[in-house]
Amino acid sequence: QLQLVESGGGLVQPGGSLRLSCAASGFTLDYYAIGWFRQAPGRDREGIICLSSNDGSKYYADSVKDRFTIFRDNAKNTVYLQMNSLKPEDTAVYYCAAALTVQVACVLEREYNYWGQGTQVTVSS
Repeated sequence: QLQLVESGGGLVQPGGSLRLSCAASGFTLDYYAIGWFRQAPGRDREGIICLSSNDGSKYYADSVKDRFTIFRDNAKNTVYLQMNSLKPEDTAVYYCAAALTVQVACVLEREYNYWGQGTQVTVSS
């Protein structure tokens, strides 16, 4: 019954913006570390942003730093990924994930037990 659902993907031109949402059901996201990952065709899944559950600290991969940000809306039990200044290389399926405890680093895929189904983001002119 624990479920994450991503939404908000679509087609945008380079330089545009999108806001992805990750809505939780069956648990309260505020108790979990949240990570955003993406997977481009033929490539491994990449951790790009994560948000700690204990101190609110954030991690940004170099590829998205200064362009993407993560934030919560506790009333909606939802976490958002705001993506600005999008580039064609940002094209990927984007996933959110939740972890009750993080053992090593929140950017690592193996830390997470709960995953959304993914939403496609395509950046193209």
